[in-house]
This record gives sequence, structure tokens and C-alpha cells, in this order.
Amino acid sequence: MFKPMRRKEKQLSELETNKIMADGEYGTLATLGDNGYPYAAPLNYAYDEAGQAIYFHSALTGNKVDNMNHESKVCFSVVGYTRLLPEKFDTEYDSAIAFGKVLPVNDGSEKERALELLIKKYSAEFWQQGLEYIARSQRHTAVYKIQVEHLTGKRGR
Repeated sequence: MFKPMRRKEKQLSELETNKIMADGEYGTLATLGDNGYPYAAPLNYAYDEAGQAIYFHSALTGNKVDNMNHESKVCFSVVGYTRLLPEKFDTEYDSAIAFGKVLPVNDGSEKERALELLIKKYSAEFWQQGLEYIARSQRHTAVYKIQVEHLTGKRGR
């Protein structure tokens, strides 16, 4: 179903790929709209390696939400390390790309856990305030999960 990486020597191990997914500052979610155009949105996320899932929060409505309701198949990419090599007209990089289906998280405990993962990743030093924020805003926030079906990592050197 998924094409193998053309330059196999650049393919990262599963461990290295999972690290990029876990440690990335942000990722880009690619969706497909009912107009046939792709839409790529950068967003904060949390990666659950054990569950092979990517969690993110969203407004309750909008272009991204419309697209995910139209087509559940998505692509999510993260770029870790980068270094420009202007004299070589090139860039060194580590990246990861996940393919999967996105689903709304409607279960209250899973939704809370996903939001806690986001607080832990982005605002760990404000844990208590983060929990209070979750309690206040949870009703007005949508949470989605990408169930990862295929994950690859690549190192460009």
C-alpha cells in the first residue's frame, strides 16, 4: 500500500524515527478538502509511541475540521534536525512522516489524557495551571487522534 523509500541508505531506524516524532517542536498535518485541494497546517502535537498515535487539539470548526470530516486519511510530517549547507546547495535534515486515519477523540478519559500529554510536552513547568486550563476549556476544544498506519524516517546528509 505504501511505497518503499527510494534511497534506502537514508532511511532511519524505527527507534530514530520514533525519537523525531516524540521530540519534534511541531508537525504539519496534511488533509484533503472536498474541493480536491490538499491543506497543510502546522500544529502542536503529542506522540504516543506505545499506541502508535498522534494527538492534537483543534477548534470545533474550521477548514481543517471540515477536511478531516470529508476524508479521514491524513499525512503528518515532522522535521527534527536541520542545517543549511549553502556552499553545497543542500540541507542536512532528519524527518519523519506518518500516514494514518484521523478520528475525533470523544472518550472523556482519552481526551483528558491527550490534553495532558500536550501540557507535559509543551508546558511541563506549568503542570498545575495546565490541568486547570484543561478543566476550563475541555468543552470548547476538540481533540483528534491519528492512528498511525505507516511511519518512516529519513536522514539527509
